[in-house]
Amino acid sequence: MSAAFRTTAKDPLSAARTGLLETPHGAVETPAFMPVASQGTVKGLTHAQVESLGAEILLLNSYHLSLRPGVDDIEAMGGLHAFISWPKPILTDSGGFQIYSLSPLVRVTDEGVRFASHLDGTKILLRPEDVVDLQVRMGPDILMCLDHFPPYPCSEETMKGSVRLTSLWAGRSKVRFAEYDTRQQLWGISQGGIHRDLRTRSIEDLMKQDFSGYAYGGLGIGEPKTRLFETLELGNGLFPADRPRYLMGMGYVEDVVEAVARGVDFFDCVLPTRNARNGTLFTSRGRVAIKNRKYARDERPLDEACSCYTCRGFSRAYLRHLAERDEITAAVLNTIHNLHFYLDIFRKMRHSIQSNSFDSLKKSLISNASQKEETT
Repeated sequence: MSAAFRTTAKDPLSAARTGLLETPHGAVETPAFMPVASQGTVKGLTHAQVESLGAEILLLNSYHLSLRPGVDDIEAMGGLHAFISWPKPILTDSGGFQIYSLSPLVRVTDEGVRFASHLDGTKILLRPEDVVDLQVRMGPDILMCLDHFPPYPCSEETMKGSVRLTSLWAGRSKVRFAEYDTRQQLWGISQGGIHRDLRTRSIEDLMKQDFSGYAYGGLGIGEPKTRLFETLELGNGLFPADRPRYLMGMGYVEDVVEAVARGVDFFDCVLPTRNARNGTLFTSRGRVAIKNRKYARDERPLDEACSCYTCRGFSRAYLRHLAERDEITAAVLNTIHNLHFYLDIFRKMRHSIQSNSFDSLKKSLISNASQKEETT
């Protein structure tokens, strides 16, 4: 069994489980949601607010941070935890997705990725070894390997190439990481899309390297949901039970709960925070577009079933007023609510798995998520 992760409870009707991941900066209970703090902050909130909402781990982006403020400055400040003043665990993404999505001219070879900085056009070569070096120096608890992120849809040949590169780079990443004497963890990312044979090959290649955790990459980008869930079921049968599993970048509640039922432990997504800034709020009765004129004289809290600071203290009418005026406070209050909503769902999932009531909660969450707009 892995010394860092252990399963603490299992659902009798599915592959859902609770677990505990130990890191140098504390433990994380799973299933866990990682608020996205790409630049070292969850947009709209202070770390104290994020921590008070129950977040146990943050996701930061090594690509963005390596460009600004730069690895040298972060290292000089004592690493990420000291630099951003966050005492709990941090996971850093390798930045593979950002490299491909932000740069119009990218050249990928076995050596690595050549691209132009989205800030000033500076030519950059990132090899898998470089990505490990950058992250180790920054000091997160969990590092992700550089992977090749193909679009959807793409040809089978393109996907085969993606799997080959991802496996090649994962092996080189593991070799470089082994050169460091560190308590940090390196996790591998599987690719292969929804191709059963290619995803199997990718997972098996990663398992030969014996990573501390494993991720599903390249999903949630338009593939049919039934095929997505089949891929997670495949991974549940292949990945070792004593290692955490991470579904990257997916955050719709109906997808999250189905993924948990298929053995996924970690999630991240900008959905709750980005939607909050845009005025779309998640409630126990469906979504609320707070800028809608019908809320102008609505005295009710956003969600009567919610105990967050926003719902305890402010009316829908006031939240609408702030959003209409583009006040900074609108982003703050909305983000507090949406992030509380998500983290509370994860608390409920952990409790339901431990109390053998996950199936009932799953049905309830999916039913609520199907309400695209609030029901009265």
